[in-house]
Amino acid sequence: MITPEFCRTMACYNAWQNDGLRKVVAEMDEDTLRQDRGAFFDSIFGTLNHLLWGDMIWMSRFDGGESPENVIEGSENLTPTPAEWATQRFRMDGRIQLWAESLKSVDLTGDVTWFSGSIQAEVSRPRAMCITHFFNHQTHHRGQIHAMLTAAGANPQPTDLVFMPET
Repeated sequence: MITPEFCRTMACYNAWQNDGLRKVVAEMDEDTLRQDRGAFFDSIFGTLNHLLWGDMIWMSRFDGGESPENVIEGSENLTPTPAEWATQRFRMDGRIQLWAESLKSVDLTGDVTWFSGSIQAEVSRPRAMCITHFFNHQTHHRGQIHAMLTAAGANPQPTDLVFMPET
């Protein structure tokens, strides 16, 4: 289904996109970032926080490291300020890249099992599917953020994977 090289490419893409978002967010006023825009996680900032929360929870399942304390309800409030979000986002992107760089084909086999707070049940799914979902989840929510930023008058960078600078 996927390869370690796919994971490394997507980890680089994730970091590149989030670097662009950090730059745009740093130039915006906080009221604009927190304005309810009718998105599932309300605002640009809420969606940024949810995306960071999602990355944290999935990485904890993949690498056994730290996971967020809160559940999906409230994930939009993970960090209190855009500056704290930017710091945590940078750290998470590094964690994702280190994990991806260390992957071997065998690491993509087997199942991932966890207790889902969303459905209040234990879930087990193929590891490759979970990793694919992880990267897809990032792209999905960054697309929402990109649309909200554009509607707010910001000019986020292109999101096309084929235009990612060589790493």
